[in-house]
Amino acid sequence: MLVTGLVDSRLWLVDDTEAGIQLRPIGDCKEERPSTWLGPGLVDLQVNGVKGIDFNHPDLKVEDLVRAAEYLRRRGVLQFYPTVITNSVESTLRLLETIATACGRYPHLRRAVAGIHLEGPFISPEDGARGAHPRDCVRAPDVDLFRRFQEAANGSIRLLTLAAEWESTPEFVRQCRSWNVVVALGHSLANGDQIRAAVDAGASLSTHLGNGVPLMLPRHPNVIWDQLGEAELWASFIADGHHLPDSFLRAAIAAKAEKAILVSDATAFAGCQPGKYKAHIGGQVELSAEGRLSMAEDIRFLAGAARTLDENVAYLYTRGIVPFERAWSMASAGPRALMDLAPPPPEEWLLYEVEDGGLHIKEVAQIL
Repeated sequence: MLVTGLVDSRLWLVDDTEAGIQLRPIGDCKEERPSTWLGPGLVDLQVNGVKGIDFNHPDLKVEDLVRAAEYLRRRGVLQFYPTVITNSVESTLRLLETIATACGRYPHLRRAVAGIHLEGPFISPEDGARGAHPRDCVRAPDVDLFRRFQEAANGSIRLLTLAAEWESTPEFVRQCRSWNVVVALGHSLANGDQIRAAVDAGASLSTHLGNGVPLMLPRHPNVIWDQLGEAELWASFIADGHHLPDSFLRAAIAAKAEKAILVSDATAFAGCQPGKYKAHIGGQVELSAEGRLSMAEDIRFLAGAARTLDENVAYLYTRGIVPFERAWSMASAGPRALMDLAPPPPEEWLLYEVEDGGLHIKEVAQIL
């Protein structure tokens, strides 16, 4: 489909009339589904894997990145940040080298991979905050070690998640910012003063706020409230229907306003059939028909996320948490603004339909 004229980053309703294709801003489109829309592609800042491909598996291959990017593109995610979590130094270096090699070999993949998200190893070692990250690989922020990671990644680490409570965190954050690395706070039990010190040093994002914390926290203050109260911090949320209740999503998104964004935090099981699987990290897991990924031995406990970013957008909209235009912006314009990405080129605009509670990507539009 060809669309003539300058189109900004808003969503547009597409009317196919006798005079040709007509565009009009959608506003709140709740009353207009199913319809055809035109909008910029999605950007996912946190993808651990997809469709059986694990970005943290020691056997990760160059071709795996290509297949993952192709699958995500079919889901409307045209740029993403492969996420490497806490691991041994040797394994981390090898994974970063593989991703960098893949991007260097395939120009289209280099465009799809906007950068690497390094989630750890500079996180909290405490249970609850640490999540599934292996304790024995957690360490305090180390500039020299990060420099090794960045060299292995050919300079492509653009986002780093760490805990704010380490004594060395503020100076480490300042150094990362001097290298144009966006620093996020996550998997942390920091107090308000420690969070403020990290923000003053340049931290600008809360990673999957509401997750990566113990099940029980003080009523107040606590690490969630302290981050919500920091006006300078953006916040990413997993809106898959399993990680966060709707009430928290409504309140937290309202608190963060235009600085609220979506991430999938998808694992290798996103896009897979329901069933039991063995995870590289975490052991036996079970994927339900509803997309809930749980520990097989006790399904009360989550084992990661198994829905892609488009499904997170659809969840926010169909549950009435935010209007569709806002949900799409949280997964497209918002991440672009945070990461200072260039406006989407013509080949990254999508035609899609909203129907049956989900998004259906129809084709890539060409803007003339």
